[in-house]
Amino acid sequence: MFKKRTREEIAQRLAQDIPDGAYVNLGIGLPTLVANYLPEDREIVLQSENGILGMGPKAPEGEEDYDLINAGKQPVTKLPGTAFFHHADSFAMMRGGHLDICVLGAFQVSQKGDLANWRTADPDAIPAIGGAMDLAIGAKQVFIMMTHCASSGESKIVEQCTYPLTGIACVSRIYTDLAVIDVTPDGLVATDWVDGLSFEELCQYTAAPLKRGVYA
Repeated sequence: MFKKRTREEIAQRLAQDIPDGAYVNLGIGLPTLVANYLPEDREIVLQSENGILGMGPKAPEGEEDYDLINAGKQPVTKLPGTAFFHHADSFAMMRGGHLDICVLGAFQVSQKGDLANWRTADPDAIPAIGGAMDLAIGAKQVFIMMTHCASSGESKIVEQCTYPLTGIACVSRIYTDLAVIDVTPDGLVATDWVDGLSFEELCQYTAAPLKRGVYA
């Protein structure tokens, strides 16, 4: 029997893979949790698309300043050296290849690294593209943080996306509540998965061909 990773555990696992000196954007939703688990011995600079460079973690309860928020309108903190700037300058950073990593949520990721994260087939859903297209194409690496399966039980990792695309062949790595999967020229490679879950079982939860990593 296996236990899925919690939202916080996915964030912790992802944070381990962000190298010292990286400039990183955290998308709205699950990715914002990563700010709370960055290794203390690394200097990692967080950028927020609403115009912050050097953003800190979530503001402690009772110390919220709603003039200091991330792109998801959550109160955050600032670190020494934090800079504030115009929204247009922020998007110039995002589009200009100045970010090492962006962390985004997703509805679907294909075996080729295509990303769909702004609209589903639900007619009542409100489309919310935000800066996702700019980040997906502008960042040097795109890390996806999501549940492995939708609430319906269907895998979010698929051979081909059926939802409208955010970016084509842009995803570098996928972090889910079951596994960590690299997107490579040779296909999807699982490098890490939760205790108690076999590789064969992981393949059953994944709607695209999956290979076992050398060190998994």
